[in-house]
Amino acid sequence: MTCDDAPVAGDEVVEDDIDFAVAAYREDGRWTVSSLPPQGVVTMEGLVARLRQFPGEGGVFGIVCIGDEFFILVHTVRDGVRVMISDAAALLEWSLAEEAAEQIGLEWDEDDIEEFEAAGDVALCEALGLDAAEMVMICGDEEMYPDEQVRAIAKRLGFAAELATALRGR
Repeated sequence: MTCDDAPVAGDEVVEDDIDFAVAAYREDGRWTVSSLPPQGVVTMEGLVARLRQFPGEGGVFGIVCIGDEFFILVHTVRDGVRVMISDAAALLEWSLAEEAAEQIGLEWDEDDIEEFEAAGDVALCEALGLDAAEMVMICGDEEMYPDEQVRAIAKRLGFAAELATALRGR
C-alpha cells in the first residue's frame, strides 16, 4: 500500500496536540527563531504558508513537535519544500505526518514502517553540516523525546539559544 491509497490517518492533529512550532531562518549570517501559533500549523498547507511569510537566506526551516510522539522538520526552498518526519510510525497515526508524506510524494508500505525510524528527506540539513547519518541517529535515539531531538538538532545547527528563547516566549 502506498500513501495514495492509505486510509486517513487515525488522529487529526489539533492545536492541543502541538507541543511547539517554530520557524528558523538565517539573515545576515545569524539565526532567527520565531514561535508559530499552533492553530496555523495543524496542516501542511498551513505550515508551509506560515513559513513562506518569513525571509531567509536559503529558505526557512519549520519544526512542529507533536507532544511525545514525533516532529516534522520542513525546509522551504525556492523550488519547493523538503520534509522529514522523525518517526515513520506517525504516518499510521497522525494526519499531519500523512500530509507531510504526501507533500513530498513519499511512498510507504504499512508493513515496512518501524518505530523510531526517520522518513522523508533525512539529508535536508546537510548544507548546514548535519548529515543524513547523524539525523537518523538523533531521530532513532529511543531515550530522547521529540522535543529533546529537536533541541539536539538545533544545537548541532547553531540555533539552540534562539530556540530556547523562542520557546520561553510562547
